[in-house]
Amino acid sequence: MKRFFLFLSTVILYSNVSDKEIANMFIIGFNGNDVVKARLCNRGLGGVIVFKKSPIGKSYKNFYDAKSLKNLTNNLKRCINRPLIAVDQEGGLVQRVNFGTKYPKASIVAKQGLAYAKNIYEQMAKELHSVGVNLDFAPVADLAINPKNRVIVGYGRSYGNLNSVINYDRVFIDAMHKYGVATSLKHFPGHGSSLGDTHKGFVDVTSMWQNIELKPYQALKDRTDTVMVAHIFNRKLDPIYPASLSNRVVTYILRNKIGFNGVVVTDDLQMGAIRKRFNLKDTIALAINAGDDILLFANQLSPRDSVSVDKLIKVTKELLKEGRIRESSIKNANRRINYLKDRLY
Repeated sequence: MKRFFLFLSTVILYSNVSDKEIANMFIIGFNGNDVVKARLCNRGLGGVIVFKKSPIGKSYKNFYDAKSLKNLTNNLKRCINRPLIAVDQEGGLVQRVNFGTKYPKASIVAKQGLAYAKNIYEQMAKELHSVGVNLDFAPVADLAINPKNRVIVGYGRSYGNLNSVINYDRVFIDAMHKYGVATSLKHFPGHGSSLGDTHKGFVDVTSMWQNIELKPYQALKDRTDTVMVAHIFNRKLDPIYPASLSNRVVTYILRNKIGFNGVVVTDDLQMGAIRKRFNLKDTIALAINAGDDILLFANQLSPRDSVSVDKLIKVTKELLKEGRIRESSIKNANRRINYLKDRLY
């Protein structure tokens, strides 16, 4: 009788979650600009991330100028109910929307003062809004702790010390909000002390990471819309899993200790630090159980390695049926995601 009850509970749990609620937890990248061909419509997809350049060769991935991007975002909004349309737009090397204006990197902005930053970031936000983008995976909240760090410090993506990061991040966030663009502090719990690049593989920051790297998130937790969690590994925070897949990092530290109540989004789950160590099913299970609300699959690998929204729904339904993830996790994530969308639409 006990075994039958457990089985029945699993079935009920599985049946109470809709495909659209599952799909709402994913932001994906796709190839081309035909949203119908990409099978994005009417699936309940949370959103998309768009890129100008393809990672393969020198061709365009989703758009090539402001007009083509605006056309794409209009089509996405007709195809998907209230989509989050995201880009990585920091300035410097990381700017996907660049139609004549080259925005400076954070380390340069920090030398020019807050008034300069306000002008630059309002210009950036206005441009994003004009082409239909409503979520910017920025600003960077990493501290310039390790001078040998290439991916953050070396590329000038950090504003510098703690006070600079907090002050310039605040200006960045306020500028985006002025034009209706949501923001994402990254890369929690701090990538500025690392040596490696999680795009390529496993990065252990245990011996270098400092508690001060949490301070920007504590200071800005009520200002930012989302927090992006990095794939860095720190055995002092979690002896088994990288931050993005860690319940201790996401739920205990970010949610409970810091008190962040907004949307938590993973960094791209196809980056080497995750893809080389976990299969798709385990990745989704761990991310949802960690407390992540949005799982990002940028599909920046070769087209044959792309993952579709249909595949993501299928795998997540299997995890529910197997009892590996809870209905409440999906319901809670949808509540937070929909609250964000309510503010944007």
